[in-house]
Amino acid sequence: MILVGSRTSPYVRKVRVLLAERQLAHQFLEESAWTKETTVPRYNPLNKVPALALDDGESIYDSAVIAEYLDALSGGHFIPADPRARARVRCLEALGDGIADAGITAFLERKREVSRQDNAWIARQMDKVTAGIGAVGAALGDRPHLGGERMDLADVACACALFWLEFRMPELRWRETNPRLGAWAQRLESRDSFQATRPPA
Repeated sequence: MILVGSRTSPYVRKVRVLLAERQLAHQFLEESAWTKETTVPRYNPLNKVPALALDDGESIYDSAVIAEYLDALSGGHFIPADPRARARVRCLEALGDGIADAGITAFLERKREVSRQDNAWIARQMDKVTAGIGAVGAALGDRPHLGGERMDLADVACACALFWLEFRMPELRWRETNPRLGAWAQRLESRDSFQATRPPA
């Protein structure tokens, strides 16, 4: 398998954490979808990362699809079989991805010339980010992980999104305003899978 993606993408990091946790053999092809010379469309016609090139030449894409594939491939662990528990994990995965979606949208809008930026649009996206962080905190409650005692895909997706916010929007300081999330983040950061997938400084 070849994982195609950027080291700074929260969606790619989600997949890389799963690959590391399940110790699945793969190659990592570092590619940006934003360069003129990008090869990403060879693996995903939408020119988005991550994409996973399988050994038979077929590619699968969208981090949620790849995550489900990898979990099934490795015998299941991060996505529960029970329908209700499964739906909760997938919903929280969508929450994490949605936080990343909104954060990236605001980040890209801020990179435009000041005169062309839509401040109302940025504010709308940041409202989603703030609400999303609050929802992750509410879902965590007093438990060590979002699913209870054991880390699952919900933790991976939400953590990768929140860690991306720290990387690109450190001014949000979500750990300071959410101490329980801060403690949860520290537990996850201590794992080899998260340490090995940190974005470059």
